[in-house]
Amino acid sequence: MTDSHQERLRKFNEEVSLYPVSCEKLARGRSDLEWLAAVLAGGAKIVQLRDKESGGRALLAKAHAFRRATREAGALFIVNDRLDIALLSGADGVHLGNDDLPAEEVRRFAPQLLIGVSCNTEEQAASAAARGASYYNIGPLFTTGTKEGLKEFLGIEAIARFSRHSTLPFTVMGGIKKHHLPELRAAGVRRPAVVTAITGADDMAGATRELIELLK
Repeated sequence: MTDSHQERLRKFNEEVSLYPVSCEKLARGRSDLEWLAAVLAGGAKIVQLRDKESGGRALLAKAHAFRRATREAGALFIVNDRLDIALLSGADGVHLGNDDLPAEEVRRFAPQLLIGVSCNTEEQAASAAARGASYYNIGPLFTTGTKEGLKEFLGIEAIARFSRHSTLPFTVMGGIKKHHLPELRAAGVRRPAVVTAITGADDMAGATRELIELLK
């Protein structure tokens, strides 16, 4: 797999549909590595490692394992928040929240990486490209337990409002389940990001496969 931004973005645009995001504490006792094996077996072409609990060394070791497995499967590997971990593990990209490093500075330092940015407002979506993002995320759409303290959710109607401001590819996130997919697809969504729709499933590989099939 080439390490250029152009090739990574081509793969993101052409091959990625479902965007699985890890969350070990919501995986019913299963590790991030078990989750990874399952989603790759289910056909995922991108995975995001989201781990806010591990120390730096443990997170780097996990990221190296993610890199090996995703490279073997031909899937893109994104690290949540941590540019240092993304670079040291050879990840394809980093996803940045609004309190993380500024995307424009990350772009200058790491021009080869895919950079995703979280957008909670239309203004953030409108500025995503100028800030150096490769793609942006709209969310949270629905009630979600992956982030504490949230009281406002954007709803499906936000997709049209946000996406009119940018030609960048986008993902959507926040409480997305299987029954939401028809309405999301009708709203123009190609890449829903999911956590508990997979981590909460008895058969994580099967859930991944089913969600991908529903997006075809």
